Amino acid sequence: MKEQDVYIEERIFFSDRVILLEDTKVKKSEDEWKKILTPEEFKVLRKKGTEPPFSGKYVHQAAEGTYVCAGCGNLLFSSATKFDSGSGWPSFSALVASDAVVVKPDNSLFMKRTEVICGQCGGHLGHVFDDGPQPTGKRYCMNSVSLRFVEKKSA
Repeated sequence: MKEQDVYIEERIFFSDRVILLEDTKVKKSEDEWKKILTPEEFKVLRKKGTEPPFSGKYVHQAAEGTYVCAGCGNLLFSSATKFDSGSGWPSFSALVASDAVVVKPDNSLFMKRTEVICGQCGGHLGHVFDDGPQPTGKRYCMNSVSLRFVEKKSA
């Protein structure tokens, strides 16, 4: 089994688990990923699946907060950059940090696309297109199941 490296820097608390993110390198086998991810998360994050359009819980999410990788807690997007693209998947115009993800060509299914992969755990998040709003012109089209939403705390 191929192990995946996860570089971690903080702590994220989810309702079903705590991911301790420290300045260490964590290796996870496919079996370990299966233990910490739901079957749906595993299918998308580790096997490059895609959830059906308009089925994800974050498509119409409007609350303020941040979106992190469901696999490792890596900070990816701010709700300030989320917009309704009409595509059926949560869409964002910008990343929180340029190194939050890795992009690579994806020519599967007879299409030319650019895959978006988590910069920490290597999980498949979705695709990025050049038809988003200005000033970036980018549309990061993500699978809801590959994300976790962390709501902004009231002051």
